[in-house]
Amino acid sequence: MKDLLDVHTHTLASGHAYNTIREMIAAGKKNGMQLVGIADHAPAMPGSTHRFYFENLRIFDRKAYGDEAGVELLMGVELNILNTTGKVDLGEKALRSVDYAIASLHDPCINPGSVLDNTTAIMSAMFIPQVKIIGHPDNPTFPVDFDQIAKAAKERHVLLECNNSSYRPGGSREGSRELAKKMLQACKKYGTHVIMGSDAHIDLDVGNHLNSQQVLAAADFPEELVINGSPEAFKEWIRE
Repeated sequence: MKDLLDVHTHTLASGHAYNTIREMIAAGKKNGMQLVGIADHAPAMPGSTHRFYFENLRIFDRKAYGDEAGVELLMGVELNILNTTGKVDLGEKALRSVDYAIASLHDPCINPGSVLDNTTAIMSAMFIPQVKIIGHPDNPTFPVDFDQIAKAAKERHVLLECNNSSYRPGGSREGSRELAKKMLQACKKYGTHVIMGSDAHIDLDVGNHLNSQQVLAAADFPEELVINGSPEAFKEWIRE
């Protein structure tokens, strides 16, 4: 499977990650990535940065960093879904400054609810125009209706993530591998596209999708529904 991009990475700005933007780009280049996206945690995550950080991304010259390393660079955000209406922790001004947004459920920011509550929260967040990816939707802490989410993602032009960190043995989302099988079955049913993300919080993990590749292979998931093989396809996806 071609694997040329990783757009779920975190820098020092997230508060619990350990490297700079330049270091993450260099690691992506070393690991064969042609496109790296920085998606630092939005402000509701404890220890993360202020909304001003994201609002100020409008002044950021993406090419000044990416071209230097021979890797394309995008600047995004990992939003926290805050309730069942899909409210997130950045406003319109900040969202206009990012290239794309990942929307995720994190237990420091929202209490896990019922299957209906969690499913409704994710599906509601899909209506935010900048949200192009749902982060780790197979997190056992937040059980969901994968059939409904896969169908909605197809309709709303949103990617569902196969999160490499979630599938790591001994990781913080134990049980995600088993739930990923159900998620991918639903994605095959509706023709829903997915994206592999490292969720790297350190440079060593940028572009590391080995666990995700194993999960996709075990599910016999169609390669044409995995967007990581084409930076151009991803850039076109987030423009639509």
